[in-house]
Amino acid sequence: MKRPAWLGVAIAAVAGALPGCDYLSMKELKPGVSTAQEVRSRMGPPAAEYANPDGSVTWEFNRQPNGIECYMATIGSDQVLRKIEQVLTEANLAKVAVGMDRAEVRRLIGKPGSVTTYPNSNEEVWDWRIAGAIQTEEAHFHAHFDPASGLVTRTSRRVEPKG
Repeated sequence: MKRPAWLGVAIAAVAGALPGCDYLSMKELKPGVSTAQEVRSRMGPPAAEYANPDGSVTWEFNRQPNGIECYMATIGSDQVLRKIEQVLTEANLAKVAVGMDRAEVRRLIGKPGSVTTYPNSNEEVWDWRIAGAIQTEEAHFHAHFDPASGLVTRTSRRVEPKG
């Protein structure tokens, strides 16, 4: 059965609008004004919550494995948004260093899109999709861990054509 022409247009329109959902939510959320409840209603449930020494909490809104974003929103003890930022940035990826443990890496750049263990090379590799230099490529950042110690031994990247 042939698909109606309008259905293809509708699917393309919806698919094109989905990446913009976070963009629209981010524009509507205002540090110092938006409440924790507003953040949850716009961004969904956090993938993780991190307590901060000052009594605030940071919520992780991860878009892995298919997206290239991970947002961290810091909510004050007064339940008001302090800041929200995309953490899968070149600056943060550069902070992932040899000797960091899994929890430190997760707190810095969020949960990876996948985790693969390679018994022959005795390493566990965490993989995040990240923004490529050009739209026709898919880029990945990897943190390599020693499975026994749980510490980063090195980082690497992979870039490949999309499709």
